[in-house]
Amino acid sequence: MIAQLYRSLQDAVRAAVKAIYQIELDAVVLERPPQVKLGDLATPLPFELARRLRRSPREIAAELAAALPKVEGVVRAEVAGGGYVNFRLDRGWVFRGTVAEAQTQTPPAKPPADAPKIIVEHTNINPNKAAHIGHLRNAVLGDTFVRLLRFTGQQVEVQNYIDNTGVQVADVVVGFQHLERKSLAEVERLVEQSSPRIDYICWDLYARVTRFYEEDPKRLELRAQALKEIEEGTGETARLAELLSTAIVRRHLETAQRLEVAYDLLPRESEILALKFWDAAFEQLKQRGAIEFARSGKNAGCWVMRTSEEGGVAGDLEDAKIIVRSNGTVTYVGKDIAYQLWKFGLLGRDFGYRGFYTYPNQQVVWMSTTDGQTDAPAFGQAARVYNVIDSRQSYLQNIVAAGVRALGYEEQARNSVHFSYEMVALSPQCARELGIAIAPEDEKKPFVEVSGRKGQGVKADDLLDTLEARALEEVEKRHPDLDSATQRALAHKIAVAALRFFMLRFTRNTIIVFDFKEALSFEGETGPYLQYSVVRAQNIFRKLREADPNYPLAELPERINAAAAQQRLAAPTGDDLWELVLGASELRWLAEVAVREQEPALVAKWAFGLAQRFNLFYHTHHILSEADAEKKAFLLLLADLVQRQLTQALALLGIEIPEKM
Repeated sequence: MIAQLYRSLQDAVRAAVKAIYQIELDAVVLERPPQVKLGDLATPLPFELARRLRRSPREIAAELAAALPKVEGVVRAEVAGGGYVNFRLDRGWVFRGTVAEAQTQTPPAKPPADAPKIIVEHTNINPNKAAHIGHLRNAVLGDTFVRLLRFTGQQVEVQNYIDNTGVQVADVVVGFQHLERKSLAEVERLVEQSSPRIDYICWDLYARVTRFYEEDPKRLELRAQALKEIEEGTGETARLAELLSTAIVRRHLETAQRLEVAYDLLPRESEILALKFWDAAFEQLKQRGAIEFARSGKNAGCWVMRTSEEGGVAGDLEDAKIIVRSNGTVTYVGKDIAYQLWKFGLLGRDFGYRGFYTYPNQQVVWMSTTDGQTDAPAFGQAARVYNVIDSRQSYLQNIVAAGVRALGYEEQARNSVHFSYEMVALSPQCARELGIAIAPEDEKKPFVEVSGRKGQGVKADDLLDTLEARALEEVEKRHPDLDSATQRALAHKIAVAALRFFMLRFTRNTIIVFDFKEALSFEGETGPYLQYSVVRAQNIFRKLREADPNYPLAELPERINAAAAQQRLAAPTGDDLWELVLGASELRWLAEVAVREQEPALVAKWAFGLAQRFNLFYHTHHILSEADAEKKAFLLLLADLVQRQLTQALALLGIEIPEKM
């Protein structure tokens, strides 16, 4: 409801600007003044227009305020400060509309089959070892963005690309063949055992292989040979790579499932090669002159793409990006260009599909194959693609988009979006707690980078286990009467909330420095604090039902009409309640902004701010003991509104509400 009001207000401002100044505006910024006594919304637009019109911002603000068309829900426009236009909203109208919206809020209807599809590709862990904390940021960001897209009515397909023929898989194969000296049958037995897990075994082995190469660089020839045999897809080396990568992918799905992260499709690099996706893309790139064969210099024998710093097609051949190596193997970026073309339906080829993994709700995760099942859904054919990949891969993502553009697909290149984020690092103290040796020069740095090759980092499942153990200790202290299964279930929900919110409360361009003490804190700006706020609100109604089972809760929305709400919210005495109402009203608007800005942290910050205001409200107003029946009814309706909006917001963040805290 408030989202529509804001859009209508923006349209009205655009109309006023066009009528007065004959200027067409693309966007109108709306912001909240620092205090509601100054106004409910404001626009700084007059300052921008002042530069173009060479007039006083305040004069322009006065003209806009006077010319603003009528907008339902807006009482008046005022000039403020040096040139702001502030807007006063109809408090009773907003309250009634927000309550109605929150009480009828259901998951968005499934978009029609022909609705434009958005593909979000995220997680993308190399299937050569256990997932670590850095991978969790990718998975949680991607999953939350998917939830926001679906909440705002978009058709979304979630993909998790599996690089099962790459260098990292080749390295663990080399480790088993040349360090462990194990046969395929012996590795099969390791895969089948429950402890130690195969992804944990490979975590340590991968670090050992790195040292193995460092001791004698000539051993890198073993990697090159393994990589070639894996890409060809025949022989024991290829079978070993398939065995390991498939088993580790299953472990990764189990890890992600613990965090409520789900996927629709696992496209694999092996099928991109086997089904000749790359061959089709390669021919297109050659025909269009997007890539060239280097006959001399350091890139001799390679197919390369000239690129600028931003990934545009330009530059010198010596500095060009290698797409096909001199030994005929395709680089990551080459295969990714082919994959990106397939996502948009531009390749003229498709995968086969088979069901690979089933979630408890019976949703099937499909995996690409060379043939496949006839009942598989239709995948690909996107109108827009978001690739959730860390910011260190920006250059390569630019090259992928440049490759799409070089083939003449300008619109698809524009709709190839790199949803970037900064890395998760470790505080030096955290690194010491994990037993990671820190170089003297790193001791002075604010953080230590996670490195799978060096074996330093926090395994995702170890972190979750630690969080759940800490949460369980607290649950056992607070609720010793509960059975152990219920206690563990509560601890799991609390642990997931702690971790997901920790990953989401920072903006994407912020490096997260992980520290156990901060991550495990259940107070302050944390997921458990938000859960506690909702449980506290729900307890109001539980106690009410216990004290008065016949209290007419269902009648409250009709009982508190707009006039009654306006009376309770009127300034100045009702300002504190109005701030809570206005904050609670903005969820859908914030979700739309978060999608537009590609910033899930906006919803996390909003939820924390609303929880803070609610807890202040809870301590200020003793709802259940309120003697004034009409005031009590209003406060109950307001508490219900907040708990509904917070519950919806936490669902968007992937956080469940426990029954108790």
